[in-house]
Amino acid sequence: MSFNTLIRQLYRPIQPTVMQSDEQVSYTEYLPLDKLHPFIFCYWQLQSTRKLDEPFNYKVVADGCIDIYFEFNNPSDSYVMGFCKKFTEFPLGVSFNYVGVRFLPGIFPLLFNISAKEISNQSVLLTNVLPGLAEFISGNFQSDLQPKQIKKNFDDYFMQLISGTTLNPDNRFYDAIQRILESGGVIDIENALDTGISPRQLRRLFEYYIGDTAKVFCKVVRFQHILNAKPSLQSLRENKLFYSSGYYDQAHFIKEFKNFYGVTPGKAFGR
Repeated sequence: MSFNTLIRQLYRPIQPTVMQSDEQVSYTEYLPLDKLHPFIFCYWQLQSTRKLDEPFNYKVVADGCIDIYFEFNNPSDSYVMGFCKKFTEFPLGVSFNYVGVRFLPGIFPLLFNISAKEISNQSVLLTNVLPGLAEFISGNFQSDLQPKQIKKNFDDYFMQLISGTTLNPDNRFYDAIQRILESGGVIDIENALDTGISPRQLRRLFEYYIGDTAKVFCKVVRFQHILNAKPSLQSLRENKLFYSSGYYDQAHFIKEFKNFYGVTPGKAFGR
């Protein structure tokens, strides 16, 4: 397949902990231009609607993506967050306004020629990774911008980037990622991902494009597949979702889910 044809159709990374925030915290996702859909899942904004009574703890679940983000009131300090193999928590205080870009899996290294492994499991100052983009954000985003202008600024930048960049995707990797996404992460890596390269080469490709191994990426995809299914507590018990999703038993399912989400499935879906 062409690298940019199916990833978005096959994969919808979600952040349920912010989607479930109350009226004091607003989380919104904005679609980029159609031509950017193969590369960028969304632009997003997370902000307090008033000064909170208590500091807000922002929990990011594992989603297989790389994000760029910054505080709207301080755009000179922007960050890139790499692929994470467990949930991450950010204490944001009682007043905040964050804006970000979420790239689809495997896209950030393709656009910027930077190995995802170098930023895996951490947040890094964007100026240390992409100083040009950091400078663009610092000079073009002010806290009084409306969502329409935020989207336009990002669209203009990334359209100019892809129009002026020769992309050289490794179709062996994108063939492998397509198979993983089609399977919902439940796949025999050794046999089903035989795309004409050795296991060592495959590992190297995933570390470059994703930031970790194919096995770890499969686990995140499987986790996200369950989040998208939005199971009820009753269906979790009755339908044995953990078996159909490739888990050995319920204990294994709960342990891995908690690692990626930060709470057990019962707490996550018991709202």
